[in-house]
Amino acid sequence: MSVSALRNLSYSEPRLLLAGVLALLVHLVFVALMIFGLNWKDHPPEGMVVEIWTELPQPIQEPVKTPPPPQQQPKLVQEPVKPKPEPEPPKPVPQKVVATPSVKKPDIALKQKPEPIKEDKPDLQEQKKKEQEKIKEQAKLKELEKQKELEKKKELEKQKELEKQKELERQKELEKQKELEKQKELEKQKALEKQKELERQKELEKQKELQRQKEREQAAQRQREQEAKAQREADAQRAAQQAAAKNLVTNEISKYKAMILAKIKSRIVMPPDLPGNPVAEFNVTLLPGGDILDVRLSKSSGYAAFDSAVERAIFLSKPLPLPPDPALFSEFRNLNITVHYLE
Repeated sequence: MSVSALRNLSYSEPRLLLAGVLALLVHLVFVALMIFGLNWKDHPPEGMVVEIWTELPQPIQEPVKTPPPPQQQPKLVQEPVKPKPEPEPPKPVPQKVVATPSVKKPDIALKQKPEPIKEDKPDLQEQKKKEQEKIKEQAKLKELEKQKELEKKKELEKQKELEKQKELERQKELEKQKELEKQKELEKQKALEKQKELERQKELEKQKELQRQKEREQAAQRQREQEAKAQREADAQRAAQQAAAKNLVTNEISKYKAMILAKIKSRIVMPPDLPGNPVAEFNVTLLPGGDILDVRLSKSSGYAAFDSAVERAIFLSKPLPLPPDPALFSEFRNLNITVHYLE
């Protein structure tokens, strides 16, 4: 039940109660009017007996009084058989039946011929009529009481129906509250599951990110290894090239040094019969064209004739053969020449 429905129900209950009270008051006033309206009915005037005297009575001795004839009691009409009594209604106020009082006649009237029976007949009819009216009034009262009881029963049934309806409304409200609580619990469960799903997704994303980072690191490591390998290969190739070039240079240098030594030896006039195999060493300073700038004996062979013969041959060999590559001239600028006697 919504809040507006609760407000409407809270406002409607006092109105229903007020309507029930007003209806009850109207019924009570109606019943009172029926009761007192019937009681307010004017009764017909009582009959009077008038005696006419032709002459004044003469005073006589008072005779012995005889009791007047007994008046006939009004016959009551037998009430009809009462129906099965309903729940006992409030007893109506009994109404007093006013009997017609007998008019006391003077003693002289006893001598006249009274006609009491003729005078009582209208009273009996009137009494019967009153009794019938009373019975009718009682029947009306019973009918009103019965109608009031029926209305009271209807009111009670209506009240019970209202209570039942309120109980149903409360039951519906409770069921709605339970349904709302169940819905809230389901929404809470869904929110928790969604939160868990988000956490799982975050964890998966984190694991994927870690995997990607690991893969990137592995790729970078492989790249570094490949680059290092390529660098090593390049260094090895460069070293090989340098070694080859160096070997080539070394071979070139060795080749021209051998040519220079051979040219010098071809110009030596060896002194005869030198013992052993003496060796003479000279430092020769060359110019770029192969000309000799300076020749110095760095180690004597022990025989001046052999040393002088080698020195003369060095000067006679100029210009000395040099490699065509100017970059190799540095290897020949200060040339160390070693000459053996027996070679």
